[in-house]
Amino acid sequence: MARNIDNHTSITYGLSAKEVNQRIEAGFSNQQSNQETKSYQDIFRDNIFTLFNLINAILAGLIIFIGSFKNLLFLGVVVSNLVIGIVQELRAKKVLDRLRLITQPYVQVLRDGNIVELTTQELVLDDIMLLASGSQICADAFVCEGRLEVNESLVTGESDIIIKQIGDTLYSGSFVVSGNAKVQVYHVGDDNYAQTIVKDAKVFRKHKSQLRDSINFIIKTIGIIIIPMGILLFSKQMFLTQSGLEDSIVSTVAALIGMIPEGLVLLTSIALAVGSVNLARRKTLVQELYCIETLARVDVLCLDKTGTITEGNMRVENMILYDERWDMPDILSNMMKVLTDDNATALAIRQFAKQPKTNKIAVHSIPFSSARKLSAVSFQEEGTYTLGAYEFVCNQEDPTIRKQIDEQTKLGNRVLVLAHSDDDILEETLPHKQKVLGLLILSDPIRKEAPQTLDYFLAQGVDVKIISGDDPKTVHAIARKAHLKSYDRYIDMSTVEDSQISEVVEQYTVFGRVSPQQKKMMLHALKENGHITAMIGDGVNDVMALKEADCSISVAQGSEAAKNIANLVLLNNNFANMPHIVKEGRRVINNIQRSASLFLVKTTFSTLLSFLTLFFMRNYPFEPIQLTLISTLTIGIPSFFLALEANYARVEGNFLINVFSKALPGALCVVLSILYVNMLSLVLPLSKDVISTMCVIMTAATLIVVLYRVCTPFSKKRFLLFSIMTSAFLLAILCIPSFFNLVRLPLYAFILTLIGIFAIPFVMNALRQIGHFFHLKERILRIAKS
Repeated sequence: MARNIDNHTSITYGLSAKEVNQRIEAGFSNQQSNQETKSYQDIFRDNIFTLFNLINAILAGLIIFIGSFKNLLFLGVVVSNLVIGIVQELRAKKVLDRLRLITQPYVQVLRDGNIVELTTQELVLDDIMLLASGSQICADAFVCEGRLEVNESLVTGESDIIIKQIGDTLYSGSFVVSGNAKVQVYHVGDDNYAQTIVKDAKVFRKHKSQLRDSINFIIKTIGIIIIPMGILLFSKQMFLTQSGLEDSIVSTVAALIGMIPEGLVLLTSIALAVGSVNLARRKTLVQELYCIETLARVDVLCLDKTGTITEGNMRVENMILYDERWDMPDILSNMMKVLTDDNATALAIRQFAKQPKTNKIAVHSIPFSSARKLSAVSFQEEGTYTLGAYEFVCNQEDPTIRKQIDEQTKLGNRVLVLAHSDDDILEETLPHKQKVLGLLILSDPIRKEAPQTLDYFLAQGVDVKIISGDDPKTVHAIARKAHLKSYDRYIDMSTVEDSQISEVVEQYTVFGRVSPQQKKMMLHALKENGHITAMIGDGVNDVMALKEADCSISVAQGSEAAKNIANLVLLNNNFANMPHIVKEGRRVINNIQRSASLFLVKTTFSTLLSFLTLFFMRNYPFEPIQLTLISTLTIGIPSFFLALEANYARVEGNFLINVFSKALPGALCVVLSILYVNMLSLVLPLSKDVISTMCVIMTAATLIVVLYRVCTPFSKKRFLLFSIMTSAFLLAILCIPSFFNLVRLPLYAFILTLIGIFAIPFVMNALRQIGHFFHLKERILRIAKS
């Protein structure tokens, strides 16, 4: 909802409680239609109303129509999938919503003359917000008092810093780089500029996911094939082979049930949901579900040293004064009183400088920004004081001062210079000549767990790069203290041209004096070079890089802008959690990949057999109840147990090709087994029931071999799972064969079936060897890339 911006709210009093209630009743609140998690209605709808559920319902209707009720057993799997999927999504939603409630962004608002902290959705039209460095602008507003430097890159795509003064417009989705201001909200809810862009899908890219794209491809392909295949199979068996209505329906239903990977989508959603819940237990909020997959594939981790390798709690260690006539603490205290920066450095300086002894009158100020690497204040009749990095404050270097700075940076300390000029700041431009008054030495302690965490990533084949705006020698010294491998490969990025970034980012490990724009360009260059990147950042200077990274991670104490753009938020601000997060991502994807290969064995052999039945074989070899027996014991139950196991190997390669390369030998072996039985039926007097029983036994034997290979190397749990599933199948065919429409085999048929079973492992190995010999996986991958 919008209101004419001529309707100004008092910037000293804000809205009254009565005015707030009037706006809420009129619908002028900042409630937005897009939700961060699915609603309960969406969860039930997305699980119930699917293409495969519709097909299953139609197939069940056909089975009921012919009265073959025991062939409805496949619905048990469908209903189980449905219930488990809904329960897991509801469980994950409950956990994630609770975490989001704890971590949702807050904004300071002036109401009834008092500053109150509200969630962004509690804002109403005409509210007066108080914005400072690091704030993300959550509603369109205009500046009433103060001055801001704003980055609108998340909204416009342009990364330039824009100065906003009284009367200027602020767009939701942008963030404050520096400055303080009171602003009045003039758009709320879906009328906000960022919301109108979201509706048109012009901003906030969809997270890339091989997993999602692969599963969607499988579903789409099966969805295209299954309906015409069903019509053709039924028509052939009904009208060409004249099998009769009941047999035609049963065979067609069996073929289509086999083609549906009914548990694959469920398995994926459950594994991701369980992964997000496990991460939540480790105080990590997952804001983008599929980033769990990206984490499993990351091979380059970029991080800012502050708050990750170091504790992020700066403290002033020492002060070196070059002229005793100047009261450096008093100058710093007056500067901090004007600048109101709230970053770690400013907080440390305030604690060191205490309250000002004199009351200086400020006439102009330039707040700190990561691009400038300095801040400055002009005081009445005193000129300008500048605090920042030496090379950014002074045009000409003094060798003595440089030597002292270098000595401190080699110790891992951060050094700021305080300089003075008699001239004032003129239109955002600092005086040209400045005299250095002294040095301020700050330190940031190394986290105790940092060396161990960095060692973990290096041992896992993940390249760690430290990207910081500080002096490269300081960053190098900190990397050395943290025992980072190749810490001596460091570079000053202020000396690097944009065209060199792609080469430099591969050669070095430690990067200092990195601008926010360079951070983004470095992440882009790494991606262009074929790497999968993760970025850890907590400040507004990291936002563009976070958005560029394949997976972005922030911390709870970081800026609102960084937290809002990140895929993951470390709620306890603990970098030591990163190995657990990466392990969880690898566990989820490795297990989905392993279990998906089981599901796709059935889908692949069922699809191939459907084509063979259409053109070569008289009848489809299975009935629905037989496929239910096979798939439940050799695929369905094992896949869900395997999907929850620990498996922390690094994920490599294309998901779809990896899965099919594992599924195809088993699927082809099943097809060859069926052809073997059909060829025997041409020369031996095998009845239809005997053929069906032989096909069921050999198919199950093949899938048990596949399960064996998936379970190896055996752990206690895997051995128990394999043993139980194998025993359950043997008991089913020995004790209740008639329930599954199986018959006792004649001796010659039994012997021929045993011969076929013994041949299965050798045939499967031969198929694998053929694939390796012709490099089929590599060829398919090249075709997929092209």
